[in-house]
Amino acid sequence: MPDRLGKLGHIGIAVSDLEEAKKLYGEVLGFTLTKEMEMPERGLKVAFFETGNTKIELLEGTTPESNITKYIEKRGTGIHHLSFEVDDIRRVMKELADDGVRLIDQEPRTGAEGHLTTFMHPKSTLGVLLEIEEE
Repeated sequence: MPDRLGKLGHIGIAVSDLEEAKKLYGEVLGFTLTKEMEMPERGLKVAFFETGNTKIELLEGTTPESNITKYIEKRGTGIHHLSFEVDDIRRVMKELADDGVRLIDQEPRTGAEGHLTTFMHPKSTLGVLLEIEEE
């Protein structure tokens, strides 16, 4: 179990207006925008900011079916998930499943930064949506 999860890779934040959020995180807070993209297949617009020791991922839903749109409707804007880096996502997924952690995805998928990723269901992680991402 030691070394199962690596460092905190990013904090995902659900926002209702990506442009306004980018002003806050970039102009007001002074973080550096490093990547911005649209993911139409997931109904998302995403922006990454570097903080020096981790990244912040701002997520705006662009369709009513988007997980982020639904999240904001239920819970409002704010922290959506924490993402941890792993060296072998399939091994960690198997270990987590063997330990009774419910995974949302049974197979990893490509995330916003092009890495393999999957999520642990919040019902298995004390109400926190946790992501693992293969670096």
